[in-house]
Amino acid sequence: MILRQFLHFDPVGASYLLGCGGKASAAVVDPIGPIEPYLEAAAATGMKILYVIDTHIHADHISSGRALAEASGARYILFAGASTKFDFHGVNDGSVLELGNVLITVMHTPGHTPEHISLLVTDRSRAEEPWFVLTGHTLMVGDMGRTELASSAEDGARALFASVERLKALPDHLEVLPGAFSGSVCGRSLSGKPSSTIGFEKRFNKAFRIVDEGEFVAKMVADIPPPPPEAAANRARNAGLETAA
Repeated sequence: MILRQFLHFDPVGASYLLGCGGKASAAVVDPIGPIEPYLEAAAATGMKILYVIDTHIHADHISSGRALAEASGARYILFAGASTKFDFHGVNDGSVLELGNVLITVMHTPGHTPEHISLLVTDRSRAEEPWFVLTGHTLMVGDMGRTELASSAEDGARALFASVERLKALPDHLEVLPGAFSGSVCGRSLSGKPSSTIGFEKRFNKAFRIVDEGEFVAKMVADIPPPPPEAAANRARNAGLETAA
């Protein structure tokens, strides 16, 4: 297993390069900004980028996913239900992307956006069980992702609660690698530490540990901060809707 985490600060976000060195196969998740660092990191590790995955259609920044996929010859991946004006390789809940000994299993975890996915990553050279989960803007360290950027806040919160229940069912030892950290406009009460575990978040993440749906929805729709700058325009552009408001 090869894993590289890229931390960004304008905008705040986290991207990932992961894959199997033995089979020279890699994926990039949620790329932000110039594509050269991802191409250089893949080359330095001797891997070819086969997949570029966006966990969702972003509203806080312009994704460089399609540009990276075109430059690297990779497949650009979104959830099959995503609404876009361009073609992409759609995945569904339970889809598996193979990178040699590394397997990426898709979990549909809507709430932050309807098309949001999380990615369970297994390294079969070590174990047949998942090692970590890339949670995008669904579960972050210290809080959950905001729910009103692509639906009503309440509808998003109810969908997110169902996603929370699925994530809570994962093993406590599983590492959580989120798509954002402290300073991101896509969540509140976020930690500056860009990784955690399911078990630690179950104990100390105030939103994640709520067990009642009504209480969870009430928490998520209360005191919603201002939206990210150009949120609607960013999401439209990332979906290929250049002229959308």
